[in-house]
Amino acid sequence: MPDRTRWPRNAALILAAAAAFGTAAVVCADPAVLTGAAAFGDWTQDAPGTRRHITAADLPAPYATRSATNHGHIVPRPKGAMPHVPPGFTVSEFAAGLAAPRLLRVAPDGDLFVAETDDGDIRVFRADAKGGKAAASVYAKDLDGPFGLAFYPPGPQPHYLYVATTGAVLRFPYRRGDRSAQGKPERIGPKLPTGGHSTRDVLFSADGKKMYVSVGSESNDQEGSSASETRRADILEFAPDGSGERRFATGLRNPVEMALHPLTGDLWTVVNERDGLGDNLPPDYLTRVRAGAFYGWPWYYIGAHQDPRHRGEHPELRDKITVPDVLFQPHSAPLGLAVYTGKQFPKAYRNDIFVALHGSWNRARRTGYKVVRAILHDGNPTGEYEDFLTGFVTKDGDVWARPVGVAVAADGALLVSDDAGGTIWRVAYTGAR
Repeated sequence: MPDRTRWPRNAALILAAAAAFGTAAVVCADPAVLTGAAAFGDWTQDAPGTRRHITAADLPAPYATRSATNHGHIVPRPKGAMPHVPPGFTVSEFAAGLAAPRLLRVAPDGDLFVAETDDGDIRVFRADAKGGKAAASVYAKDLDGPFGLAFYPPGPQPHYLYVATTGAVLRFPYRRGDRSAQGKPERIGPKLPTGGHSTRDVLFSADGKKMYVSVGSESNDQEGSSASETRRADILEFAPDGSGERRFATGLRNPVEMALHPLTGDLWTVVNERDGLGDNLPPDYLTRVRAGAFYGWPWYYIGAHQDPRHRGEHPELRDKITVPDVLFQPHSAPLGLAVYTGKQFPKAYRNDIFVALHGSWNRARRTGYKVVRAILHDGNPTGEYEDFLTGFVTKDGDVWARPVGVAVAADGALLVSDDAGGTIWRVAYTGAR
């Protein structure tokens, strides 16, 4: 639980948030859970253990505040600075000096594959016997914005490593233990649309019969011709050989990483919602994705809330929109997620979902720049999420790290990539169980 001595300071922030919304603040009996206007804070409220629960009923009107431009001022890591974690956990550097590491995937043999998207490289790390210091090698180079990584077929002996680049899904021949590509990649399926949001993830169903590819929109809110959004703002489904393309789910402005939940088999993704409607609209989110579901973009957001830039358009869709499961503070920019399937952390963490929030730019006061834990019960979301790894923003509002990828290491530690500092952080549990 968080330090409750922080509550008086949080109370002042709650009142300020309520004033900005023009509504009364909701103060919970347990101050560790921030709801209503209180949940729309900034980085000064962040601390491991602090929980938020935002619902569709909590949203302010569009343009309640002006649309802000406030890009994070990236600074070198301050001397002695370390991320903040809950009691009983320790955090250390797993690897440093990387070129903007982004998505992380753990191979069946425990090797960590890292997409260095900007440089076009995929790097492999093999941890020592204690899971700590890692030896690195380059698996592949000079790819076009590699991001998504998936091993196929699912199970302990994959034959391929699939890589989702900005414009295509590629696959390399792979055998357990490979630390460099064994041959050139082949393109799987049709080209993917390029421009705009460029991150593409790739994921296979548990039985290996379906391949999912996330493709973000080209525009913020479908400005101009809709032709440029063909096969975009979707999760696409294919056979593993790239044939049989169909739109699995639609209306997802920028779905980034995906994961399957081991208890329910549900496909989950994180989505970056649109900009330009004010500090507190609309929430980004984490959600289960059902076949055929429509999430509203660009005409609606978070259910039947119509975007004022599309007023009166497509009223027939109003009651056909799926409301996402877990709403984050708007402009948090969730990018990576991982279901905690390890056994190192306390049992309460098992099968919950960790999400990396890359951080805001379209907000007057910063939010994001942390890793949070979505609370699930038997694989079903409660709507609450909890700060887990924080401290990447200085007291002056400067930013020294931006989380992107999250992965569960073979030993049960949590690995987090930081593309601003070029670091992979390792969070381990060392306290009493």
